[in-house]
Order: sequence, then structure tokens, then C-alpha cells
Amino acid sequence: MGKCNWVAVAAAAAAVVILAVAGRVEGRSGYGKEVTAAHISGKVLCQDCNQGWAEWIDGKPIKGAKVAVTCMDCRGRVVYHGSDFTDEKGEFELKVVRQRAYGKAIEVEDCTVRLEDSSPDSTCNVRTDFGGGRSGVRPHDPSAFQSGLVKYTVGPFYFTPPDCDYPDASNPLGDGDDD
Repeated sequence: MGKCNWVAVAAAAAAVVILAVAGRVEGRSGYGKEVTAAHISGKVLCQDCNQGWAEWIDGKPIKGAKVAVTCMDCRGRVVYHGSDFTDEKGEFELKVVRQRAYGKAIEVEDCTVRLEDSSPDSTCNVRTDFGGGRSGVRPHDPSAFQSGLVKYTVGPFYFTPPDCDYPDASNPLGDGDDD
């Protein structure tokens, strides 16, 4: 291929990238008027301090954990609440339909996603705030846009075994003397 052909290919590739970025920016700045629903997805994992580093940091998926989304208006009133249970991969997907409540549209950025209840895994059932699962997190920075839909990803959220949540305080001095 000659030098001119490479320049033409490079120019075409640059044009495609510029158009893609422009389309994404346009979609992001104008999505508030077009969006009819939002999907919020994530994972719930067991973070076991009794395991090695690789197993601890990656976590084990928890099936059947309940995750909820609650949206409030500017006066602190709940305007939307929904929940989902995790699948065998520990994944959940919550859908928030953009509707009007008290005269204003629900904004997903005003919602909080959190773990609800305890884990169905009795060996890993203490909610942690690692990833914001206990206190909740607000969706931000959409991960994808589609016609009428914006997607967010949160978490992962974690549970931990009971013996990992509370340190052993039976010997606070750690001197090996149990007396």
C-alpha cells in the first residue's frame, strides 16, 4: 500500500473516532430528556479473611443476596423503591423507570443502591461497607447509553464471615498469656 493510501486510512480512522466520541458526548449531555429507564448492575461477593490474598480480593459470588435501590426527592420522600436477588454469578440488575413523582422526574443520580437483609450464605453473612454495600452508593458515570436507556455499574458489594467482621479481643495485649 502506498503512502497516500495509509494517510487516507488514518484519516478515515480518525474521523470514525471523532464521530464516535461526539456521539457519546452528545448522548451524555442530552440523555436527561430521552431516557425512559435506567439499569443498575453489579455483583455481590463473599470476602473471606480466612482465605489467601487472591481468594480474598476476588471474592466468591453469593447467590440469592437482596440488593435494593431507593430514590428520594429533594424533600427526602421516597419516590421509588425496587429490589433484585443475585444470580449464581452473584450478579444483580435493578431497573428504575424514569417517571414523575411529585411533579418532578426521578433522577437516577438521586437514588441509593445497597445490600438489604443478610446473605443467604450462613458462612458469609455479615454486610460490609467495602464497596458501599452497607451504607449505599449513588449511581454515577453511566457505563453505557442505548435508545431510551442508560446503564450504571456499582459495587461490587461484599459480605464477610462473622469471624472476619470482629477482631478477636480475647487477648488485647497479644502477649500470648491468656490469664
